[in-house]
Amino acid sequence: MNSFEAPAFVLSGDEGARRMKGWARRLIGHSKPSRGSVAGLTLLALAGAVLEALKPWPLKLAVDNVLGSRPLSGSARWIGSLPGADSPGGLIAWLAAGTVLLVLVAVTVKLAQEYIQSGAGSRMAYDLGRRLFEHLQALSLRFHGRRKAGDLVRRVTQDSGCVRDLLTRVYVPVVTAVAGLVVMFVVMWRLDPVLALVSVGAAVPLAMVIRLFARPMAERQYEQQQLQGEIMAHAEQTLSALPVVQAFGREEREDTRLRALSGRTVQASLRATTAELGFKFSSGGVTAVGMALIMVVGGFHVLDGRLTVGGLVVFLSYAVALYGPLETIAYVSEGYAAAAASARRVLEILDTEEMVRDLPGAAPLPEQVRGHVRLEAVTFGYEPGRPVLHGIDLEALPGETVALVGRTGSGKSTLVSLIPRFFDPWEGRVTLGGRDVREVPLADLRSRVALVLQEPFLLPLTVAENIAYGREGATPEQVRAAARAANADSFIRNLPAGYDTVIGERGATLSGGEKQRIAIARALLKDAPVLILDEPTSALDAQTESLLLEALERLMAGRTTFIIAHRLSTIRRADRIAVVEEGRIVEEGSHAELMERDEGIYRRSHQLQLVTGATEASG
Repeated sequence: MNSFEAPAFVLSGDEGARRMKGWARRLIGHSKPSRGSVAGLTLLALAGAVLEALKPWPLKLAVDNVLGSRPLSGSARWIGSLPGADSPGGLIAWLAAGTVLLVLVAVTVKLAQEYIQSGAGSRMAYDLGRRLFEHLQALSLRFHGRRKAGDLVRRVTQDSGCVRDLLTRVYVPVVTAVAGLVVMFVVMWRLDPVLALVSVGAAVPLAMVIRLFARPMAERQYEQQQLQGEIMAHAEQTLSALPVVQAFGREEREDTRLRALSGRTVQASLRATTAELGFKFSSGGVTAVGMALIMVVGGFHVLDGRLTVGGLVVFLSYAVALYGPLETIAYVSEGYAAAAASARRVLEILDTEEMVRDLPGAAPLPEQVRGHVRLEAVTFGYEPGRPVLHGIDLEALPGETVALVGRTGSGKSTLVSLIPRFFDPWEGRVTLGGRDVREVPLADLRSRVALVLQEPFLLPLTVAENIAYGREGATPEQVRAAARAANADSFIRNLPAGYDTVIGERGATLSGGEKQRIAIARALLKDAPVLILDEPTSALDAQTESLLLEALERLMAGRTTFIIAHRLSTIRRADRIAVVEEGRIVEEGSHAELMERDEGIYRRSHQLQLVTGATEASG
């Protein structure tokens, strides 16, 4: 891989629209709903439409056949055979009971529909969130280095709900509305064909309203959600760095930034609301004009004797019910816009291919392969055209310790990050046991590499769970044995709940030395043949460091170790030392060999460190 192309995370205008084509189908592909749930919702929608069409008929019969003293006819004639229905009072009672029954059945169908769609929608949302979370974990550290964690969290926890909105605010309302429209139009046509055509014709402008407002609503919803993501990212960033914020007195500055983001978000929200209100006002005006036309035309039809009073009452009821589904379809644009805005943010991540992945045909390493590591003519960088490493050649034999030294920013950490394939080199290759690491499944490769970093990453779990994090299924005895080997058992037993003590976020409840010893215990328990130590003692004082050296020696025994360090106490124990300067290995050899070079970089650095140490000791 010679370069990479940074994805366009924030798309707008025609490019955003192009990338969003078919977004609903794509998201459903990522989160397939249950066929049974969709079929059930469709059937319930049809049943609800039929019940809505039946609701006005008891009122029509009461107006025409009770108040108008007309005999029951047609399909309603059977009602007259019911007990007591031969009198006006009895007929009214049966019609009232029928109204209650229809309402109760309709409510039951509605509740069943809401229950099913709630369950199906939640399952779809969580499934999409899981897929998004899984994809984010697979993306490279280079990607995460450019993204804000809070914004990514919002995409996983909130934006993934777009599939639920697609089901509950788009699919179900559309199916329900269309079913209702079809049933009602059929009934209205049988009552008065002319009036039915007037009712439908008056609704045509709604399509124009939908077309006019759909895209502005989607764009403004997207803008609002982007800003909400920035607020979450800023809050997460500030709270995670709170000690630094307080130490430098930057609370007011961070408050100001949050207020500025909040103000922009409020403005974006108002713009989105303005578009939605304009849409609602326009669609409401269309339906109001339609109702007025029906009242005028229907009134003349009653005067002409072409429609009964009860028929007009029913027709007006249907008109109200007809424009309800029409307005629902119109408002679907609002739900669709909100879902589209969230979907856009989800697909921006799912469309990102910047990841290290298993190659086709990747095969696990043989069990007997140990830690023979080679870097062959490796060139790599984080940005196109800006390599950090240049033609690196380095070999570590099984059980050998190689120390990497050099100034900050020389490329030492980048070099070791290629071994577990956090990144792939642009040129050259990295091998383990003679196999290119790109030909080994990631899970198998990383199971053979253990890490101890300068800042150990501890999770807000128990001490035992943190130690066993790299070895699933480890027994309590294995955990305690690793802690003893890391010289951590004594302080762990003095914690409030011992090994069951829950550690604060990022190990905030422990000292630096305690956190590092837990990290060493974790690496010991993993028992990987390759070990990477990245400045494991640089943040510790000399006394604390001495307590860790014995544990580190136990950890390094029999393992191929790459250690990045500056302190002589750690470096001089290495079998070989590689001096890295501006992404190149400029010196290599044992401590004694490098000290023999009069003009060598390592010797100058060593002597300078000795002088500095002596000065500090005398001071």
